[in-house]
Amino acid sequence: METAEIRRRWLTFFEARGHTVVPSAPLIHEDPTLLFVNAGMVPFKPYFSGQESAPWARATSVQKCVRTGDIDEVGKTSRHGTFFQMNGNFSFGDYFKREAIAFAWELLTTSQDDGGYGLDPDRLWATVYIDDDEAERLWLEETSIPAERIVRRGELDNYWSMGVPGPGGPCSEIFYDRGEEYGVDGGPEVDEDRFMEIWNLVFMQYELSAVRAKDDFDVAGPLPAQSVDTGMGLERIASILQGVDNMYEIDEVYPVLEKAAEMTGREYGTSSGQTAGDSHPDDVHLRVVADHVRSSLMLIGDGVTPGNEGRGYVLRRMLRRAVRAMRLLGYEEPALPHLLPISMERMSASYPELRTGFDRIAQIAYAEEQAFRRTLTQGTTILDTAVTETKQSGREVLSGEKAFALHDTYGFPIDLTLEMAAEQGLAVDREGFVRLMDEQRQRAKADARAKKGGHANTEVWKQLRSLGATDWRAYEELTTHGSVVGLVRDGATVEELEPGQTGQVVLDRTSFYAESGGQVADAGVIVADGTRLLVRDVQRPVKGLVAHTVEVADGPVRVGQETSAEVDPGWRVDACQAHSGTHVVHAALRQVLGPSALQSGSYNKPGYLRLDFAWNQSLSADARAEIEHVANLAVRDDLPVAADWMTLPEAREQGALALFGETYDELVRVVEIGGPWSRELCGGTHVRHSSQIGALTLTGESSVGSGVRRLEAFVGMNALQHLATERALVAELADIVKVPAGELPERVSDMIARLRETEKELEKVRREQVAASAGSLTDGAKDVAGVTFIGQHIAGASGDDLRRMVTDTRGRLGEERPTVVALTGDGSGKPVVVVATNESARAKGVRAGALVRVAAQTLGGGGGGKDDLAQGGGQDVAKVSEALAALEREIGA
Repeated sequence: METAEIRRRWLTFFEARGHTVVPSAPLIHEDPTLLFVNAGMVPFKPYFSGQESAPWARATSVQKCVRTGDIDEVGKTSRHGTFFQMNGNFSFGDYFKREAIAFAWELLTTSQDDGGYGLDPDRLWATVYIDDDEAERLWLEETSIPAERIVRRGELDNYWSMGVPGPGGPCSEIFYDRGEEYGVDGGPEVDEDRFMEIWNLVFMQYELSAVRAKDDFDVAGPLPAQSVDTGMGLERIASILQGVDNMYEIDEVYPVLEKAAEMTGREYGTSSGQTAGDSHPDDVHLRVVADHVRSSLMLIGDGVTPGNEGRGYVLRRMLRRAVRAMRLLGYEEPALPHLLPISMERMSASYPELRTGFDRIAQIAYAEEQAFRRTLTQGTTILDTAVTETKQSGREVLSGEKAFALHDTYGFPIDLTLEMAAEQGLAVDREGFVRLMDEQRQRAKADARAKKGGHANTEVWKQLRSLGATDWRAYEELTTHGSVVGLVRDGATVEELEPGQTGQVVLDRTSFYAESGGQVADAGVIVADGTRLLVRDVQRPVKGLVAHTVEVADGPVRVGQETSAEVDPGWRVDACQAHSGTHVVHAALRQVLGPSALQSGSYNKPGYLRLDFAWNQSLSADARAEIEHVANLAVRDDLPVAADWMTLPEAREQGALALFGETYDELVRVVEIGGPWSRELCGGTHVRHSSQIGALTLTGESSVGSGVRRLEAFVGMNALQHLATERALVAELADIVKVPAGELPERVSDMIARLRETEKELEKVRREQVAASAGSLTDGAKDVAGVTFIGQHIAGASGDDLRRMVTDTRGRLGEERPTVVALTGDGSGKPVVVVATNESARAKGVRAGALVRVAAQTLGGGGGGKDDLAQGGGQDVAKVSEALAALEREIGA
């Protein structure tokens, strides 16, 4: 049974039993405590935590998830994967333990001909929480499972919480016995490789007041309504139903693994045992490739782009681990163009948007692979230098600090460092590297804990939200009248804010736009009798609640006070121009470059916009000019701007573009400019006709990551002011060079050409002067402990000059005596030192690299190089004589 069919049967089964089918949320979720959605219940957290009322009594979904905490274990076990899909069925105060257990047993054991999964009941085990007598009784009543296959376990295994105060409760897990070839008998307590967990039924029935660890928490009391949250790993059940050993061999993953094996000439599985833990290193590498290619496909599909922090870093690491694994298997050519399309073909059966968006996905992934290939080249050079320095110092172990710097700064993988160092006869201080990596992980965990701890700060907003949602009128009005529902200062509710204080104001009704969708918040004032509040920011701390950050100019302001919320009309006009301008630029971009140039992020504020889009090369001047021209034609044509609400499927059917990574409700707002010319999902404020955008001028285009470019523009009065500034600048330059503005480019080009010619002449004269001063270098030769030593300073000489002079002088002195030529110069304004040695000197142990470091240290800098020629530099020109003297002493020693 293919994975897509397993998914379909799940949704069909629960829909037939009264559950609403909820589409998977994007992997990027609005929860500030998570990088990615990491469990099937994440989109439903507001309902379980009581922050919002669930719109359904029962729901079911197949949720896309990514977990990266165990990324280093991928491929080594049958259980660890980064991307996975979680089948879930949920009850919000409706059914509880009995129905959850009955549903699970029915779906698992019903024959495949009758729409179930057809698992052998004799292979199923259940675990329950150690004190949950009710769950054990219900397993015996609702199923045919015998008592000896029901196991009681403690908090670590069978109690669930969100990791923070909130709902929690005992859980019951279902395990499948894969057979004696996978391990010893005795149930999940004995062997969780043979007995694979496939389904977890969480019974949310308690309010937890504190969660210190998975097995250390305080129970405040029962929840007002008991709920159910269950999750079955789609990949795990697929491995069972398809009769394969692990998740890497199912139909959605194995084709990539198979292609990677073919490309590298490896035979998968021939040298491994039944369990993934008994795997040959080649098989582990192939599984890493298959897992990470799929995970990267899904992340890019949901709007993540490679970067150096946060989500972007996780994606970058997975792409690079996949490329690295292919290299370790002996394949050094670009691999992703062969592998990514295969993953897309398999995953698009469940996620058809991957096929339609594949051009964008591929551009980003392929650009990242090319960037990493360049990194490998750079890292190899740096590693070679580190190896040389280690050998010169007489050590046989490359330091953990060097290995960590290569990994952390340059993205150079540790296993490549180990491999290449071994090729040159060196070991690597693996313990030192691991220690530094652990320190980095601890810093990351501390940051994650801080973010999770910050989640507790939302409690005050949940309390205010329980009083009712904000009546939000930003689309209809600039001024609204209402009352103060709550005041917050320093994270706690207060009864009033006094003049000079800053805090947050929650109104029952507001016209202020809260920052979202790339659009900044409105500015304006909130006024009442004797009260005037300057609005500095507007946010939605929890869904349905609008909070205004204010500075109290006149006051105080008190809870319950009647107010008038007044948006600055000029600010709103400029903001509407910028947001509509963003849509126009996006449509123009796609018209000029093609449909694969999709927006991947945006930011707009009054008079300014920026738009990030998928593209793997810089735009030519002609392309930028054409995009600007098309955008301004749309402005001139006075296209109508309209907004309408519809379901997400209806919006997609109409071709509306969604911003990748955004989370959308069941009803979405679609903004059209000129009908189908620009049709996007958007919650921002807009002009009514495109002509109201005013002038639009592109001001910049740059790279913001592999396969992602950024356009910036001014609109409205800001655009006119920008153009006026440029016009004044052109007039000023034309006046300086005494030509009409139209002749300015030709005159400037002519001046630059003459300047370059003059610089060449000056450089020629300078070199002749340097050469003249170098002609008598051999006259200053002296004997230092049997070594002919020449040490002089050449005023005005550059590093290139010095290298030519030392090698020329060394050649003229021959090989009869050991010779060292050391010259300093100051052509760049800072001291440079270059040292050359002949073969006779090196035979005596006199090496240029070591000498340069001595001189450079005196100059306040550093340097290095080979035994025969090396270069360094410093900061203090006044110390060149002292540096040459230090060299002489070093040779004499």
